[in-house]
Amino acid sequence: MRGSTFDNSANLSDAFVQQIVKRFEGTRAARQELFAEILSDVPNALWNAEMTDRTRAPGVIPDLARVIGAVDPSGARGADDTHADEIGIMVAGQGLDGRGYVLADRSCKLSPAGWGRRAVDAFYEFRADRIVAERNFGGAMVDRTIKTIDPNVPFKELTASRGKAQRAEPIAAAYERGEVTHIGDLSELESELAMMTTTGYAGDGSPNRVDSLVWCLSELRFGAVAGSGWLDYYRADYEAMMGAQSKPAAPATSAAPTRRCRHTSSASP
Repeated sequence: MRGSTFDNSANLSDAFVQQIVKRFEGTRAARQELFAEILSDVPNALWNAEMTDRTRAPGVIPDLARVIGAVDPSGARGADDTHADEIGIMVAGQGLDGRGYVLADRSCKLSPAGWGRRAVDAFYEFRADRIVAERNFGGAMVDRTIKTIDPNVPFKELTASRGKAQRAEPIAAAYERGEVTHIGDLSELESELAMMTTTGYAGDGSPNRVDSLVWCLSELRFGAVAGSGWLDYYRADYEAMMGAQSKPAAPATSAAPTRRCRHTSSASP
């Protein structure tokens, strides 16, 4: 039997409860220290506890240059479909400071109309540039679902040429370099990240939140282009550098408009 600190709060002083919550609030360690969940880093994990712990920031979103929403469908028919995983719906942006910001987790297990509405609502809430999805697994279906709800939402299909782990490696490297920040409570995403290894996902079901996050950050050009692994990442980086050197300088243009997002992010209700 496992019990949390709060199950025993009647026998603890208010001062102690406030002190222990303040100490661990907003950290992965809270799951162990407050909720008695045994934590350990998975062997060969792409993300570890230290990497995710240091990504967290208060809920104020900085000025953003670009925002992308991504959908990773699971085939669920609705909330009562016990055999299907959740549909991964993540929103991420690139700040004017060049950092990546994971803004919201709106993943759910709903009918296509239900998750489509959540994706479209998130698109407008965060003033996103577009919604993306993997062509190889349900991209056309996501496009139809989104356009049925709102034909004005821009949509882009992305092609995966590598497996989940290979696509995730360069994104994990961006985390390790400290280039990504999590806004608000993204604990369910962080739990999936902790189970993503160099050989695949070590958790139950499918890592739909991780897949969706990887598509978001790849489209924002963090770590690597979508569908690539380490070699593709460095090749793309080299080719981009050589291409920039060979092109004539572009004429000066006015700066792109700043997307100001100053509201507080939230995870799935």
